[in-house]
Amino acid sequence: MTTRGVLYVHSAPRALCPHVEWAVAGVLGARVQLDWIRQPAAPGTWRAEFSWQGEPGTASKLASALRGWQMLRFEVTAEPCATAEGERYSATPELGIFHAVTGMHGDILIPEDRLRAALVRSAQGETQLEAEIAKLLGKPWDDELEPFRYAGEGAPVRWLHQVV
Repeated sequence: MTTRGVLYVHSAPRALCPHVEWAVAGVLGARVQLDWIRQPAAPGTWRAEFSWQGEPGTASKLASALRGWQMLRFEVTAEPCATAEGERYSATPELGIFHAVTGMHGDILIPEDRLRAALVRSAQGETQLEAEIAKLLGKPWDDELEPFRYAGEGAPVRWLHQVV
């Protein structure tokens, strides 16, 4: 059974770009060459996008291979398949890595034990419930990555086709 997904490297210093390609190639078991373009949101950095196909769990392996580099911003997504839910990983230098399980429409699925823990922390006055839910949904990562998600001039365009 295979799934597919996308790796979005939102920003990487030029010197790190070949290392990202090597890490991705190591996970996928095949040579990878990303199309790097300048990242206007962070001058001096580069961005790339790569569609992949592999076994369920590949997104986790990609995120693990890339998580150690402090100057890298990235996201990895995996579509759900017959044997696994979808996944989304987001990483920033300031926040570290975020992981969420996603459903067939891309919605984040939050396990009940994480919701219960958020309720307990809120009831004990440790935090506000709204802030806890925002973290469970990855809002801090989304807020930080949003400026980097916009395609800059020269970015590849992915056309979506309606399937009837």
